[in-house]
Amino acid sequence: MKNQLSNLPKIYYFFFLLLVLTIFVQGGFILDIITMTFLWGAIASAWNISGGYAGQFSLGHAGFLGVGAYTSSLLFINFGISPWFGMIIGGIIAALFALLIGVLCFRLKGPFYTLATIAFAELVFISTTQLREITNGSMGIQIPFEIGIGNFIFENPKTYAILSFIFMFVVFLISSYIKNSKIGYYLIAMREDPDAASSLGINIKYLKLFATGLSAFLTAICGTFLVQYILFIEPANILALSISIKIAMIAIVGGMNLPQGPVIGAIILTPLELLLRGYTADIAGLHLFLFGLILLIVVLYQPKGLAEVKGFKNIKLSGWKGVKSNDAKEDIA
Repeated sequence: MKNQLSNLPKIYYFFFLLLVLTIFVQGGFILDIITMTFLWGAIASAWNISGGYAGQFSLGHAGFLGVGAYTSSLLFINFGISPWFGMIIGGIIAALFALLIGVLCFRLKGPFYTLATIAFAELVFISTTQLREITNGSMGIQIPFEIGIGNFIFENPKTYAILSFIFMFVVFLISSYIKNSKIGYYLIAMREDPDAASSLGINIKYLKLFATGLSAFLTAICGTFLVQYILFIEPANILALSISIKIAMIAIVGGMNLPQGPVIGAIILTPLELLLRGYTADIAGLHLFLFGLILLIVVLYQPKGLAEVKGFKNIKLSGWKGVKSNDAKEDIA
């Protein structure tokens, strides 16, 4: 038993400590901070599959978040379909949008691809604002407070905190598996040098579509969680460009090269944002100023992200039964 525990990757102990903290902590505001931290950790981890591993730097993930949130909300309110099913439907729709973007923008690189993703998010934003008969426009939609597991609405705030941990951990596991699989090595090879990767037989188009589709699917699922937690949705609070920037910033600050990077970024930035909004509300934009300052410091002094700092880097996936890089190279050859 001791040998089995010692063989576990160190990162699992880190997640276990987070779960213990979640179970034993008391206080509504603290639980809210924990819930939102884990949720944004999951969202940033989903973004990192395409933005980090594949190098498809997106500033349009708020669009996928909104697609998931609006789809599940409208199905729940208008047809009584459980958000648990609605989140899957929303995830599929978001993935289809991502695949469409991938096909249309396949040859775009760098800032041009980023601009295309911003255009997609703005298209979703404008659509939800103008389709008032369906989405209630900028007035937003209030989710009925009907407690029930099937309705994804719970009386105890701790339930949301534990569920958000599960969401984050599952997305982390998916991200970790991809990073340590052959697909992960192909994605990184494509990111570093697409032409060289293509000459080695790597299907660049398939990899881009896979990464963006999976990233969009997971992001949309988190969108359902977000709206069921706050019980209100409007274009400004889920589809704004600032949301997409926030998602990317969490991953960048935490580190895009390691699966735990976005989680670390969320643990640092999300509580800071919520505390500043709560206690310095009279100073408009203070949290944005500090976010920008943190990003600047990280880019200048730790460009690979805080996950690469010695203390955090030791919390890694040692013991993970993934493929070895040599195996991946041999497979390409």
